[in-house]
Amino acid sequence: MARRDWTTIAITGASSGLGLALALGCARPGVTLHLTGRDEARLAGAANRCRAAGAQVRETTLDVRDAGSAARWVEGMDRLDLLVANAGVSGGTGGVAEPSGQTRAIFATNVTGVLNTALPALDRMAAQPPGADGIRGRVAVIASVAAFVATPGAAAYCASKAAVQRWAEAHDATERHRGLRIHAVCPGYIRTPMTAVNDFPMPFLLTPEAAARRVLRGIEAGRARIAFPWPTYAMARLAGALPMALRAAIAARLPAKPVGRG
Repeated sequence: MARRDWTTIAITGASSGLGLALALGCARPGVTLHLTGRDEARLAGAANRCRAAGAQVRETTLDVRDAGSAARWVEGMDRLDLLVANAGVSGGTGGVAEPSGQTRAIFATNVTGVLNTALPALDRMAAQPPGADGIRGRVAVIASVAAFVATPGAAAYCASKAAVQRWAEAHDATERHRGLRIHAVCPGYIRTPMTAVNDFPMPFLLTPEAAARRVLRGIEAGRARIAFPWPTYAMARLAGALPMALRAAIAARLPAKPVGRG
């Protein structure tokens, strides 16, 4: 599934969900995978599955909120063709005000954690020779279609995903002169542990494997924004364009995400 000239790929949050599916989609002989996650046992299981597919795997238990550890992880790689900044968290409020601790935790992982890996990766890539496609390296940031609509009850999640989506797209335009590409990945609902706690309908729900295929195809095609599936993306853009009062009224009638992280 992965491009033949991507020989070294790093993925954060690779122990389950979309991160694991991306790792398996890239695993093949001749590829070195650098995988991280916070759960050592689950990460080891993911690494072994990728090894069974023929890849060389180096797994590192890592909390992306630790800037020093994240930078050292990137600096320890001989070459880096693609980094997927996938690690992320969500949280429900049950329809009430979002706790300040939850807000800070979501921003710490979804924004600061992304930058803690993406920025060192870009600097590392800029110093290496280009690949066969003329690109020195690529960074894919996992945002969400939630970036396009401010949903009451998910303020921190929507804002954090909007922040990294806007950063990735704007920064891509300025990093091209260094031979680098940045991709904002904006998926809809994916069947993962994060969405498993949701007790409301999730239209056009994708399997992690189907989502991973779309992500990798979008990166290979060089798309700065990879948003899918299109009906969910279209609905998010439409909802984001509605007057705020109308959007709030509609949201008040919808079921809330359960309290706690998902």
